Order: sequence, then C-alpha cells, then structure tokens
Amino acid sequence: MRSVFSRLLTAACALAGTAAAVETLEVLGKDFVNSKTQERFQIIGVDYQPGGSSGFSTSADPLSNATACLRDAALMQRLGINTVRVYNLYPLLDHSECASIFNAAGIYLLLDVNSPLTNGSLDRTDPSGTYDVAYFHQVFGIIESFKNFPNILGFFSGNEVINQDSVYEVPAYIRAVQRDMKDYIAKNVNRTIPVGYSAADVEDMLMDTVNYLSCNLTNSTESRSDFFGLNDYSWCGNSSYTTSGYDTLVEDFANASLPAFFSEYGCNTVQPRYFTEVQALYGKDMIQSFSGGLVYEWTEESNDYGLVQLNDNGTVTLLVDYEHLRTQYDAIDLTLITESNSTQTSVEAVDCAADLISGDDFLNAFDLPARPSGVQDLIDNGYTKASVATMVAVTSTTIPETVYDASGAVITGIALKVEASDESNEPGGNTSGSTSSSDSSSSSSGSSTGTATGSAASSTKSGAADKLSTSAMLGGLLGALVATVATL
Repeated sequence: MRSVFSRLLTAACALAGTAAAVETLEVLGKDFVNSKTQERFQIIGVDYQPGGSSGFSTSADPLSNATACLRDAALMQRLGINTVRVYNLYPLLDHSECASIFNAAGIYLLLDVNSPLTNGSLDRTDPSGTYDVAYFHQVFGIIESFKNFPNILGFFSGNEVINQDSVYEVPAYIRAVQRDMKDYIAKNVNRTIPVGYSAADVEDMLMDTVNYLSCNLTNSTESRSDFFGLNDYSWCGNSSYTTSGYDTLVEDFANASLPAFFSEYGCNTVQPRYFTEVQALYGKDMIQSFSGGLVYEWTEESNDYGLVQLNDNGTVTLLVDYEHLRTQYDAIDLTLITESNSTQTSVEAVDCAADLISGDDFLNAFDLPARPSGVQDLIDNGYTKASVATMVAVTSTTIPETVYDASGAVITGIALKVEASDESNEPGGNTSGSTSSSDSSSSSSGSSTGTATGSAASSTKSGAADKLSTSAMLGGLLGALVATVATL
C-alpha cells in the first residue's frame, strides 16, 4: 500500500512541474473539432502583429516577450477570444514562455510560417527562384519551434500569395510547400498539425483558389490544404448579410470539403467599428459554411485597425472598438456554434481535375514541383537550428501595466485566468477588471507606439512564466492520495 502511495506522490510532484494544457484540435470534414470531445470548434479570434511587419526582427517577434504576452493574453481572454493568428516569427528565438501563457489562457495559435526577412517567403512573381532549401530553414524552423504545444491550431503555408500580381504557376508551388510541411510534421512531430492557406478576397480567383488547394491529388494527397482562410473586409459599418455579399460567400463555401474561416475581417472605413457582422458570422445562416474568423487587428498601428493602443509611457488603452467587439462576442450563442454535425464532418474532397478551374488565367494543371535539393534531408533528419519551445509553468497572472478604458478611466484587477486542463477560453470566461469613476486619467494623451514593447521585446523577464498554477491538473491525483492515506 505504501508503494502505491509513493507512486501517487511521485506522480503528483511530477505534475507540479507541468502546465495545464488545452486539448488539441483536428480537422474532420469541413469542421475543426476537439480531439477528445469531438465538439465542434469555431474560431473566435484576433490577428496579432504588434508593430506590424516593422515590429519584427531576428531579435524580437510577437511571441518572444513574456511580459507583453501575459498582458495581451489577459486582455484577449477578457475580450472573449479563443484563437490568435501570428504573422511574423523567427525560429531561433525562444517562444516557450509566450506559447505557454497563451496555452494557459486557453487560446489557440494559428501561425504563419513565412516572414519578411531574406529567404523568408515564397515570391509570387518568382516562385521557382525562392522555393529552395534556404526558404525551408524558416518554414521548418517555425514548425520545429512550436511543435510541442497542444494549442497550435495550425500553420499557414502562405498569405495572399495568389493574387492579380502572381505568376501563373504559383498555385502549384503553394501545394508543394504544403506537401513539404505536412511531410515534415509527419516525420518530426508526435501529432498531426493542420496546414492551410490564407487567401486575398479576389472575387474572380477565390473559388479557383479554393478548388485548386482543396481537391485530392492522387499522387500527392498530403499537398491538399487542411483549412482555408479568407481575408475579407466586405462588411462595412451597419451593413447586412446580403449587402456585404456574405450570402454569396455562404453559397460559394456550402460545398467546401475543408474548414473555411475569415483569417482577417473588420472593415474600418466606417468608424468606430461596431462589428455587427459578428452576429451574422456566428449565426445560423453562416455556421455551416464558415468556422468563425479573426478580427484584424490587436494593436493600433498606422492603418487604424487596432483594438488596443500601446502607449509610449508603458500603459495600455482599450479602444472603443475593443468594447464594441466584446459586446458582440458576449451575444454569440455558444451552444449553437459548437454543436457537432455528422453531415459536416463526413464531407470528403473531390479528386483534382482541370474542370474544377473556371478562370482562363488560373492554373488548371496539378503537376507539383519536385523538392529542392537538401529539403528531403531536413525532413528525414529534422531542422536542428531552431529554438524548440517547451511548456513552462505560469503563475504570474496579474498584469503589471496600467490599463485604461476608452474614456481614460483606469481598469484595475485585470488578470489572466489559468484555464482548467482541456478547457479553452470563450466569451464571458474572464470578467476580471473594474473601473472607478474617479480613476479618469490623462493616459490617452500618451502617444501610441508601433513596437511590441520597445527594446525589451527580445528579453523575457523571469517570473512572468516560471511557476505553475496546478489546481486544475492535480485534483484527481490529490483525491487519490487522500483516499490512499485513509487506508494506511
């Protein structure tokens, strides 16, 4: 009996050094589903690139500063999101703390594998000249860096690579990149991680892009997209389901064989943004064609799409768009959007054929480029130069920055809620923070900054993610310990 107690105690101590984790997601037909419960998962998310592309370098990226990640994860959790898209990442930086923080918050990550650095992306005007082994140091490096985290929803193989400026053969190169990514994952990762594409809303190319990337290719099934993101800004101001063209998109994607979602949305030509499209996107008319979406974007930059403003004095202002979006998220019928549907999950892809493509200027051949020299070796042996992130514990949950609402009042008590094991965040899940009418301040007079956190972005602070809140994970083992002790 004492040996049983000893084993349980050892197991409990071991768990004290791990972090509660969300459940992995998988693709079934045209749905994302929870791999454990098989419950449907709808993306309720935002796009995250503090500082824009200029805020990224080899010394700092959006997931390399734990202090900034704790701040943003807590504020995002309070907003009600369950997914973040991150565009520009550098594989040699350590992402352990940030990935662990978002995991603890119950927030999934959708990661672009490309970057604006040299050899960091596929050139739409010269794909053959940029599809080389140097490019895959970036691509495989990102996969390697984040492969250990259960909250990685998927990887984007490209963003708006296919458009009016791209050369004819680009679609074949996108499928080739996806083939190589999925082969790398199959060989070097202990689970399947979905790979997909994010498309520009170019009307005369959209469905050809979907059909080309989603069909089954007999000799290269792994090159098929697992999901499809659409960057869409057609709903502006107080538009409607029909005026915006959402009804047409629903018809277009009704027979899609993979999960489709808005990888960017949130037109800003009418301000402030009230995000009335949220009720349509998560309503009964759209949920059979779309799996949610990601609002563009988290931080206020020069393009004026931000939900929050990072001030030069280190404070944060929640803009009025943040509150409007939070109100819309709180009105989502969560039961409706998570109901599983066997019709959705049983959809199968059609075989690739030239007649799937309707445009004369869109590639209708499916012969994929051969792998460049050296890429097969990386797949077989793994990319070894990346900083492989590992799960670390999170106990520092209160954000140190002063936070203001849109009127300039201080919001106190905002903290990250460490989700129970297997739980993801949802609207209303974190209601921390309160405002006093006497707290109005001059915060808004501080100018906004376009950097993630200034020069400190590359150096994570110790203590932001170094110990564990384990209550959600240890309940079962502690109960077993108590029961065992009672018998001794």
